[in-house]
Amino acid sequence: MTDATSRDGTRSGSTAQPVGGAKGPDELRQQIEQTRGQLGDTVEELAGKADVKGRAKARAADLKDKAGAMSVQLRSSAAHAVQDKAGRTGHAAQDKADRARHTPPGRARGAVRAGLGHPRAVAVAGAAAGVVVAASLARRRHHGHC
Repeated sequence: MTDATSRDGTRSGSTAQPVGGAKGPDELRQQIEQTRGQLGDTVEELAGKADVKGRAKARAADLKDKAGAMSVQLRSSAAHAVQDKAGRTGHAAQDKADRARHTPPGRARGAVRAGLGHPRAVAVAGAAAGVVVAASLARRRHHGHC
């Protein structure tokens, strides 16, 4: 491969240097070493670009690292979501259990709710029930059943 040389004595290409511009053997050696270094760099760069298998392995390793990081992040997010849901579910269950403990079963529930709204009526009904029970006990004793 040859480079075209312009009229001013420079080469066209990536490294434009005078063709016969060395003024002595030492300067010529220096130019040769510089050219060798540039050529070595260029060869390494081209070899890197030509190493498709190596580039593919490097890309696969990068993607694997990213996938691992995403997996850790997703697991963490899922764990937090599950903990939050479990906490809310636990609190809801506890609240329901507390309400069940404080709420009378079946038909009595309606009577209790009505009684909470009318405390005097409950007191009167309680007193009446007490009178009935006391009268019943007195009657039994009077007739000799106890």
